[in-house]
Amino acid sequence: MPNRFYRRRWDQSRGDEFDGWGQSVWFFEAGDYGWPVRQVEVYDAGRILRYGPSHQEDRYGGLSEASLYDSGDEWSGFEITKAEFERVWNSGTE
Repeated sequence: MPNRFYRRRWDQSRGDEFDGWGQSVWFFEAGDYGWPVRQVEVYDAGRILRYGPSHQEDRYGGLSEASLYDSGDEWSGFEITKAEFERVWNSGTE
């Protein structure tokens, strides 16, 4: 099964010491059974975080450790193209 790509806005702030970054848009590349392979978090205040095989975590967070499909949410409405994901992954902007 080929990887799928998603873009989803979270209208909540982080709730931690970096709460001032504001709300965010998350981009996922999901592999088999919805497991994240790469993700990008773009915060309203301009901070951008990237996680993937070569950088799985840092002091701000990390690559999601649960299948997107296990959340019970329907992800089909958030699907984007691989090209859209790659643009954000490579440039870090929406």
